[in-house]
Amino acid sequence: MQEYSITYKTENHYENNADDAHWQFLIIPEENESQEFVEIKFSNSLNVLNQFSINGYGFKTIRVNPKQKFNFISFEGNFKVIKKEINPFVSDFSQSITSDYQLIKSHSFKIDYDLYLRETSLTTLPRENNKDYIFDENIPIFDNLQNLNKWVFDILTFKTNVTDVDTVLDEIITSKTGVCQDYTHLFCALSRINGIATRYVSGYINQGNGYFGDSQMHAWAEAYVPNFGWLGFDPTNNLLALTSHIKVCDGKDYNDCSPLKGIVYALGENKTSYTVQVSSQQQ
Repeated sequence: MQEYSITYKTENHYENNADDAHWQFLIIPEENESQEFVEIKFSNSLNVLNQFSINGYGFKTIRVNPKQKFNFISFEGNFKVIKKEINPFVSDFSQSITSDYQLIKSHSFKIDYDLYLRETSLTTLPRENNKDYIFDENIPIFDNLQNLNKWVFDILTFKTNVTDVDTVLDEIITSKTGVCQDYTHLFCALSRINGIATRYVSGYINQGNGYFGDSQMHAWAEAYVPNFGWLGFDPTNNLLALTSHIKVCDGKDYNDCSPLKGIVYALGENKTSYTVQVSSQQQ
């Protein structure tokens, strides 16, 4: 097991006083079968009351609404999580290849997992690219997903400041560059085209291993593997998302998982910066 200490900080500077503001943070690690909470702390420089709530997908959010004028505010979240290891390689996926493909093609499966089989504006490929990666039904779904993970890793080059959170796959395919959300959107699109229910995941990654995307919040995918369940794939690093990945939330794409959403009523320019620090120790 690994124990992680996570510090999330953001600072907001405004040229003129803000009259009103509403923020929602989606940055608290999820509690699940592989993650156990140790500590959650969150503060802001105005000492405004933090309101904790649950969003429509069932994940914990923090809402902040200052009642006074301000031209600067900072936020800091501190979280401690124990991460337990899950090993998918103990499963023998070769024993149920035919029945697994029959399952994902069944009407009941498509109804049950419809939300994560849909195309979205950020996971829609140009029509000519819909067959860029077709699963081989002679091998297990798990093997196909691992191969897709490597394919996305190989076809794209990690490069910051060339895309933003609204960049569509048409542009990603053309430029063949991007950051973790772009890799994840491409993985989700091709996985869903092949009938696999796939979720976009936002979270943190161990900063001690030199992974791509470790300087801020990270993104990866979770695909539903029959006879196992949801399993994480990190195409940015060609890894399975296991002990080194701390999940916060999931959704259809980045829009469901944005770490920070807000409205600020202020004139003039503003400047926002944020940092993420993740450290770990063996339990």
